[in-house]
Amino acid sequence: MGSGEAGSEIRTRLTDTQRLAWLRLIRSENVGPATFRALVNQFGGAEAALDALPELSRRGGRPSIRICKREEAERELAAAKRIDATLVVTGEAGYPPALANIEAPPPVIYIKGRPELADQPIVAIVGARNGSAIGQKFTRQIAAGLGMEGIVVASGLARGIDTAAHRASLERGTIAVLAGGIDNIYPPENAELHAAIGKDGLLMSERPPGFKPRGQDFPRRNRLISGISLGVAVIEAAKRSGSLITARFAGEQGREVFAVPGSPLDPRAAGTNALLKDGATLITGTADIVEALSSIMGRLPAAPRALEAADEHATPEPLPDIEQSERERVLAALGPSPIDIDELVRATGIAARKVHIVLLELDLAGRLERHGQQLVSVIEED
Repeated sequence: MGSGEAGSEIRTRLTDTQRLAWLRLIRSENVGPATFRALVNQFGGAEAALDALPELSRRGGRPSIRICKREEAERELAAAKRIDATLVVTGEAGYPPALANIEAPPPVIYIKGRPELADQPIVAIVGARNGSAIGQKFTRQIAAGLGMEGIVVASGLARGIDTAAHRASLERGTIAVLAGGIDNIYPPENAELHAAIGKDGLLMSERPPGFKPRGQDFPRRNRLISGISLGVAVIEAAKRSGSLITARFAGEQGREVFAVPGSPLDPRAAGTNALLKDGATLITGTADIVEALSSIMGRLPAAPRALEAADEHATPEPLPDIEQSERERVLAALGPSPIDIDELVRATGIAARKVHIVLLELDLAGRLERHGQQLVSVIEED
């Protein structure tokens, strides 16, 4: 990891008009974080990208695409204001610098509470929802110890280990990353803790206010938990659990993975023991985490690859003329196996910008999958 003092530079400055355009673009159909970045890179700004969406989608084989209307975005921002939540974009205060460095970071997130916590060193603690009594006791010890070291504790506000981690670290700093909207309280018994974190800690979500999470939203939440952190400590986890998903994301993001050993007879230790076999750092106390992170403690990852805010009055570069034969060559070079975009350019002999535009056309038409690391594959039609 590179270095950078916390909060030393704000790289993204948006006008209210640009902020609304960012929100509209990410809320439009088939636009995820990776597609958002590709669109802004190609068109120089979110407003120009919004203007290009209908034509791109049509050229990709989809006659119409749902574009978030200005009124919808304004209603979302008004709903956030009513619950005292703030929309922040990549590079702004309250947006964790470490998160901005992951592959395809969310361009916008909502926060509520103390935004300065996002700029401090963060370690995530995750574990079983049915955490054992001894597991929860150990969690409280680790979380409190990290707070004493000036480290903010992040988790997902779930039952069990997550709840224990938040309660023990609330006084010195905790961040709850939510799968639903900032105002969505889950589980219901954590309503008081949710409110306390929104006042004395920090609530964080990439979802709009009022959003109720679905099954697929929890892995996305887990990716953010690891993304904002320097490391992830797994206390108890079954063989198949969300905690192991968080640990996998941590490994992919270059974060440290810590695990607590447990009895081979306890199914709640099967996941953590497996992590240790795979090379996770064994921890028996806070000191193990602090020692492992000592070389980067108090230092943030390298400066984020921030998206520059475009000049509102600049004329966007027009879409290039692309022959149908060129589209067919790109499509023919794609397959169900991921391929690097640069290799796609070399294989087709077509100008890079044209290839990127064709990929966006397919993407917005729902015919392309982005795998990260500039890898793409075609979604085969039934």
